[in-house]
Amino acid sequence: MFYLGTSLIFANAEQENRVAIMLNIHGAISPASNDYIHRGLMHAVEQNAALVILNIDTPGGLDSAMRDIIRDIIASLVPVVTYVGPSGARAASAGTYIMYASHIAAMAPGTNLGAATPVQFGGLPDLKPPAMPAKEKESKEGRADKSVDDAESKTAFPIDTDAMTKKIINDATAYIRSLAEMRGRNIEWAELAVREAASLSAEQALSQNVIDIVASDIDDLLAQVNGRQVNINGRTQTLNADNLIVQQVQPDWRNKLLSVITDPNVAYILMLLGVYGLFFEFVNPGYVLPGVTGAICLLLALYALQVLPVNYAGLGLILLGIMFMVAEVFAPSFGALGIGGVVSFIFGSVILFDTDGSDLQVAIPLIIT
Repeated sequence: MFYLGTSLIFANAEQENRVAIMLNIHGAISPASNDYIHRGLMHAVEQNAALVILNIDTPGGLDSAMRDIIRDIIASLVPVVTYVGPSGARAASAGTYIMYASHIAAMAPGTNLGAATPVQFGGLPDLKPPAMPAKEKESKEGRADKSVDDAESKTAFPIDTDAMTKKIINDATAYIRSLAEMRGRNIEWAELAVREAASLSAEQALSQNVIDIVASDIDDLLAQVNGRQVNINGRTQTLNADNLIVQQVQPDWRNKLLSVITDPNVAYILMLLGVYGLFFEFVNPGYVLPGVTGAICLLLALYALQVLPVNYAGLGLILLGIMFMVAEVFAPSFGALGIGGVVSFIFGSVILFDTDGSDLQVAIPLIIT
């Protein structure tokens, strides 16, 4: 179930009760965001909504969650209008891909999008273009922005880095290019957003055909959306945004719980509490509380890990490290088991999550603690 709250009313009592569902994503794109949007789109179908407004302000997030959200948007039977707002908001990284996938892309004045280069653990290598002749450099320094109309800016610079990074960037480039082709949006700038982490303001994005609308608020957005044609699963549909009641769909307790426990640091702590709680109960049977607490924590951790990109080698190293450290207590080995356990535990914690395409990781201070 969702909690619904009517935020804006555009209809008189005599008029037909037509609704637009509003979903809000403020923060990183995560499995919880994916669950929230997935069920929100299903709710929109059940309510026979005229459209869904996806209001976002995000710095980016997890690649797998982003792709699941995009699949839901593409398959949606209800038109999805993604709106970056209010002023000061952004749709960076994963948010840019979602904008490109939406049926209508809109931004408020004073917002921005872009910087869609995938990030992996330790950061990407230096992605600066190769040195250019001084004369050519001077001609480029005078430009206020990276206009995609410039023939030179259409050519992506070669990325001198390892094969894995090339693979990630080329995959992301092909993905956003396919979205741009599907929605008829600027393909060249989409590639720049991935390869050069380019960004645009709302006005620049509108002028370069990256978005469709610049709207000051929801009233203005609905007024501009009205009458536009969109492609819904291969069929052209004309949007009718007159006299809509806009319903805010709030996350329920399940989604809020998921958003907390899918934080990699929280999932990591729950897993350790679960393992140590069960171990304490096995060593000291009869205490009950450690075993019950440990079992609950471990089940919550497993629920979180099933939606996170877990590296099972890292998980195995953590468990092996715990076993070695415990074995040192019962079978002293002059530090061999203990030191090996600590090393295994640290390495496992560092590589616990598959970070290709995202900055998802356990905080180093937490691992040390």
